[in-house]
Amino acid sequence: MLYQLPDRDIERFIEEDIPYGDLTTLLLGIGDLHGEITFTSREPTTLCCTEEAARILEKCGATVSFLLQSGTTVEPGVTILSANGSAGTLHAGWKVALNLLEYASGIATRTHKIVTLVKKVNPAITIVTTRKSFPGTKKIAIKAVMAGGALPHRLGLSESVLVFRQHIAFCGGLERFLQTVSELKAKSPEHKIIVEADSAEEALLIAAAGVDVVQIDKLQPEALSRLVEQLHRVAPGVKISAAGGITGENASVYAETGVDMLVLSSLYFGKPSDIAASITFLQP
Repeated sequence: MLYQLPDRDIERFIEEDIPYGDLTTLLLGIGDLHGEITFTSREPTTLCCTEEAARILEKCGATVSFLLQSGTTVEPGVTILSANGSAGTLHAGWKVALNLLEYASGIATRTHKIVTLVKKVNPAITIVTTRKSFPGTKKIAIKAVMAGGALPHRLGLSESVLVFRQHIAFCGGLERFLQTVSELKAKSPEHKIIVEADSAEEALLIAAAGVDVVQIDKLQPEALSRLVEQLHRVAPGVKISAAGGITGENASVYAETGVDMLVLSSLYFGKPSDIAASITFLQP
């Protein structure tokens, strides 16, 4: 089972939408009437944050009666989540739960589609995602890409070593930096040393210096295929990742180049999943 967001996040989501109660339900006087809420897929969907949506409803006072786990892929018309309770509790949790389900499942669905496509081309390849998620949404975004079958490339600056040209500029240039790779590996033996290259020439120099992963940015697939062959000759043990401009439309072509990883940001951005929410009155 994938990780779940902590209660403080669930409570924050609810508080954002209903800080002072539900004025409409209050004025209508329907808050104590009993009902049921059901969430249903309108399109093929890889689900994410169903557990959190259920907890939103429970925090609002509803009782969850059915739930499909994050990572489940469903066809249109499938019930995802249902709960019952008073009209007040169901309306309090309705949109918060639906928004979370649709946005997280949108990311998970895009991820699942790309993972499925590239695995057909290159079963050994790994899809990883950058730290370019919208600020404040990282926990949801990372859970969503994992629900879709990918992994995070970097969770943040604190847990990985990835050297960009912006770092190298402060190290006296590429040649001088590459002289320090052995020292860098000795300082942090438990971490992989990843260095990004902006050209084929840089990639070959970086690989020869003994790094663990060469990340190649914005190189066209045909040129990347040639470079992968060269890198394997220069440094047979080096792993190769491709980054920059990779989307669902071109991911399969990049997978054919022979790289070990595709690094994507595009999964975070796009249309939310289309999920229907229905609230019905239950006669006493």
